[in-house]
Amino acid sequence: MSLENMEGKCLRPETKDVNGVLMTKFISDNWDTIWSFQARPDDLLIATYAKAGTTWMQEIVDMIQNGGDLLQCQRANTYDRHPFIEWMLPPPLKSGLDLANTMPSPRTLKTHLPAQMLPPSFWKENCKIIYVARNAKDCLVSYFHFSRMNKMVPDPGTWEEYIEAFKAGQVLWGSWYDHVQGWWDRKNRHRILYVFYEDLKEDPKREIQKILQFLEKDITEEVLNKIVYHTSFDVMKHNPMANYTTLPASIMDHSISPFMRKGMPGDWKNHFTVAQSEAFDKDYQRKMAGSTLTFRTEI
Repeated sequence: MSLENMEGKCLRPETKDVNGVLMTKFISDNWDTIWSFQARPDDLLIATYAKAGTTWMQEIVDMIQNGGDLLQCQRANTYDRHPFIEWMLPPPLKSGLDLANTMPSPRTLKTHLPAQMLPPSFWKENCKIIYVARNAKDCLVSYFHFSRMNKMVPDPGTWEEYIEAFKAGQVLWGSWYDHVQGWWDRKNRHRILYVFYEDLKEDPKREIQKILQFLEKDITEEVLNKIVYHTSFDVMKHNPMANYTTLPASIMDHSISPFMRKGMPGDWKNHFTVAQSEAFDKDYQRKMAGSTLTFRTEI
């Protein structure tokens, strides 16, 4: 049974901590299976905090791997092309692990796990990992709207409540601050390409060239331009294989908020009041003190 065939009302999931990080109960109940997942040496992992440009990077990578062949990149939904390794669903639905384990190599996989919770086989096999990081305020706004429309994650509550939950790390996959710093701290010890959402938005061509170099791929200028165009927000927004519109409204209700909403750095200014922004900044400075990691909140 696939997600597209789910009928009726989709209930919001229960949550349960795993090692102090909030997860759905399905993930938590199956944690041992996830932790023992067997990576393969030629796996490529796309890792992000939720709503940091995951689908965007998946499309870029898929187009690179398929030499810009559009038809090939539309062979299936994004979540079927790149298994979401920790995503567990109630039977008879297929989980990300089921999909990954039956997929031939080389696989491109996806995760939102913080670095310390990544199944150890990924480090052991020295897999290549692309990590995408997005500034906290825009991430928060995007995650809030996503949580409103996606019934497979907990209800976000009010905007005011959500800001506090996000700051406290009481959202699925835990603290944004721990997540971006945890992956940043490992980037020089492992094969990790750390990409910033804002850089990708500002100059997609330059950033895609970095990805090509990391993946040891060569493409023509013509194919590069094609990838830049077809992975732009405005084009992807209308691609049913990337925009999650094939899912029933009982799971993702795009009338509440589209999955691909704005994709523009600085949108947080349309949501935060001056007081909320100042309080957020103060908390941010405290949590990011001592980190060499810096973000741009607009471009």
